[in-house]
Amino acid sequence: MDRIAKLKEYLAATPGDNFLEHALALEYIKLGDDEQARSLFENLLNRNPGYVGSYYHLAKLLERIDKTEEAVKVYERGMDEALKAGDKHAFGELKSAWEELTF
Repeated sequence: MDRIAKLKEYLAATPGDNFLEHALALEYIKLGDDEQARSLFENLLNRNPGYVGSYYHLAKLLERIDKTEEAVKVYERGMDEALKAGDKHAFGELKSAWEELTF
């Protein structure tokens, strides 16, 4: 069974699992299905804005599809959430990517 099918099977058993949705979005990125990946990341972050790891990947996807302004906003939102969570590592990664994009 392929990875996407397996992740979907796991999600059917535990709907709304953030880790599984994040992993599924990453698999779609590997396949070049940015639309599906974007949808999964956006749904996950709308439901759980504190799932900090998804901001970086969503913003990078947006950069890749020339949605720079949206990517900047996602980095900024991610930095805010990382600060709230006290996640200095995630904040640093998001800030570095944001700086590369905005300077």
